[in-house]
Amino acid sequence: MKRFIPFLKSEPLVSVIRLHGAIAAGARGGISDATYSSVIEKAFSKGKPKAVALSINSPGGSPVQSALVAARIRRLAEEKEVKVHAFVEDVAASGGYWLACAGDDIHVDPSSIVGSIGVISASFGFVEAMQKIGVERRVHTAGEDKSILDPFRPERSEDVERLKDIQRDIHAAFIDHVKARRGDRLAEDKDLFTGAFWTGAKGVELGLADGIGHLVPKMKELYGDKVRFSVHGPKKGLLSRFGAQVMEDVDLGLQERALFARYGLS
Repeated sequence: MKRFIPFLKSEPLVSVIRLHGAIAAGARGGISDATYSSVIEKAFSKGKPKAVALSINSPGGSPVQSALVAARIRRLAEEKEVKVHAFVEDVAASGGYWLACAGDDIHVDPSSIVGSIGVISASFGFVEAMQKIGVERRVHTAGEDKSILDPFRPERSEDVERLKDIQRDIHAAFIDHVKARRGDRLAEDKDLFTGAFWTGAKGVELGLADGIGHLVPKMKELYGDKVRFSVHGPKKGLLSRFGAQVMEDVDLGLQERALFARYGLS
């Protein structure tokens, strides 16, 4: 009760933002700037927190949404002059690691998965299958590249090269972000930006993380045993659990399982 008494100093408050799940635009159950904008704003403003802790468990997803969410966190951290600490649970890989870099420091479990600083695009080709079942594909476009990478027609080398050009640009932006945030803490390792990933313990050696530590004990170590926590995350209304939203949640869940499976997690 003493924090409500005027002129009596209250115990330090740490706002915890839960960034759990795949990163995708418009996904209510996942991580996106639209879903988390008010959550992040509230975490930095409500109760005048001493620090903000990011609880991260994400296999990645949209590079744009990763950048938007991380940029919002950094903007508010600088405006409010609040320290940000990132804590990795099972995984902070690809876009998940982009989010982790929004922290002033990153702490991991020895068995966490971190890294995967790269860009991937995956699809299927159904050309031979269509021929076997006698299905004819009919597509009409204005613009010869409008149907680029169509899975129902033979792959064109020029389409692949165009995709790789885009991937190289995104990869370069990812590398720039990591270097800007981690600086000289990064080790000189040729595999650092190849898309490889490592355990948390190895990630500390490579400079991808600053140390081994879990959220509550680390925050108590830094801000005292009486530190208070306020947890922030998106809330789902009762009506959103029905109809089309259920199908969207199922689809997102399948996507998340596939992403987590890439790192040996399910």
